[in-house]
Amino acid sequence: MTHILAIDQGTTSSRAILFDSDLQIVAAAQEEFAQHFPQSGWVEHDPSDLWTTTASTCRAAIEKAGLGSEDIAAIGITNQRETTLVWDKATGKPIYNAIVWQDRRTAPFCAELREAGHGEMITARTGLLVDPYFSATKLKWILDHVDGARERARKGELLFGTVDTFLTWKLTGGAAHVTDATNAARTMLYDILKGRWSRTICDLFDIPMEMLPEVKDCAAEFGTARPDLFGRPIPILGIAGDQQAATIGQACFQPGMLKSTYGTGCFSLLNTGDTPVASKNRLLTTIAYQFDGTPTYALEGSIFIAGAVVQWLRDGLQIIDTAAETQPLADQADPNQTLILVPAFTGLGAPYWNAECRGAVFGLTRSSGPKEFARAALESVGFQTRDLLEAMTADWQAEQEAATLRVDGGMSASDWAMQFLADITGAPVDRPEVLETTALGAAWLAGMRAGIYPQMEEFSRTWALERSFQPQMDASARDGRYAAWKRAVAATISV
Repeated sequence: MTHILAIDQGTTSSRAILFDSDLQIVAAAQEEFAQHFPQSGWVEHDPSDLWTTTASTCRAAIEKAGLGSEDIAAIGITNQRETTLVWDKATGKPIYNAIVWQDRRTAPFCAELREAGHGEMITARTGLLVDPYFSATKLKWILDHVDGARERARKGELLFGTVDTFLTWKLTGGAAHVTDATNAARTMLYDILKGRWSRTICDLFDIPMEMLPEVKDCAAEFGTARPDLFGRPIPILGIAGDQQAATIGQACFQPGMLKSTYGTGCFSLLNTGDTPVASKNRLLTTIAYQFDGTPTYALEGSIFIAGAVVQWLRDGLQIIDTAAETQPLADQADPNQTLILVPAFTGLGAPYWNAECRGAVFGLTRSSGPKEFARAALESVGFQTRDLLEAMTADWQAEQEAATLRVDGGMSASDWAMQFLADITGAPVDRPEVLETTALGAAWLAGMRAGIYPQMEEFSRTWALERSFQPQMDASARDGRYAAWKRAVAATISV
């Protein structure tokens, strides 16, 4: 048993990747699934899609690799965070669709919480800002809007979970109702300092604690996948939310190390060690990972729309057929046009945290076309990343400066986007040989626990650079472009 099966359940697709004993990828499978938008600002998933695509990609990856279940030592899971599910404990049937992390329906309730003065207490305990992004208000909404749900939850008939919890429950046939500290830390119900669910916050939201999962370390015994799924029982030994798993996969284990993952959204994490840093710039304080009951903390900045802006070019504007077309289009864009796209399709994340504003385009001319839109879309990710890095720099008061930015995720494969990122931030951007760092992090957690992968220090030495992007833009041009972006954001928010 020398292989690890990593499940990477994301916002738009589910993937399964098999790693060998040398942490090399031997096979992978991926399936997209439907996104549901019942109303403006609402985003949902059919829970059955999350499960069926996960199970089928796991089987497909195993078959593609020519392996049997007897070759797989353990399963690691990484997942889209904050997405909220509630299901019947007896039947496993969800009582409502999964409410996705991008969903903004609870913005009015979040405003009520802030106006009532609860924001400081919630931030002090959870490290999070009061925002619809997190699981707590989504869970409250389900309990408020599904008939009889709260009473059934009090009776122990309903279970809550983020996606990792739901998948583990399904994999184990309902035997395990668990999560890890990184996913718990994103619910806005978990006290990251005391390491337990906050009764005070649960009471405030009228959420019965009986429905909450047990919280474990990132590398732990989470349960065993039932034998009928893959041919034999396989232990689940690693779980981490996708951004924390990428932090692990990028070997950002030292305070000051920084990574940014470009998937549907963009998420930057700065390791702050055993000290939780309270942000003065509207960043989040979160758990990067937890071993032996001891958390390591991070500052996090979240961008809601990164790779999703390219999906919008494809599915919304229909000016491209594939994401790969954006780079050549951007190369051909008119250099005399300065289109700025603020992709606030579901509001703006850090450091603005404005749930109500929506996207806008500035600088349009009659000759603006697909090329200029493609360039503006890619540039919007760089601009938003600079927003995050400036806030992190202001918060990070340690003598050690943040290290070179390590990038991963689908959009990091774009040389154009990564060069602009280096240009607009004025800092080097390092892209590793293994871009699948999220799955790699989950695999390492499970494999380390299973005893077939090395411990943290030796694992760090396996990180390898594929390409480093150095800033080439003149400083005055860089500052001028960024100032224009800031004006565009201010105008978007003021509408």
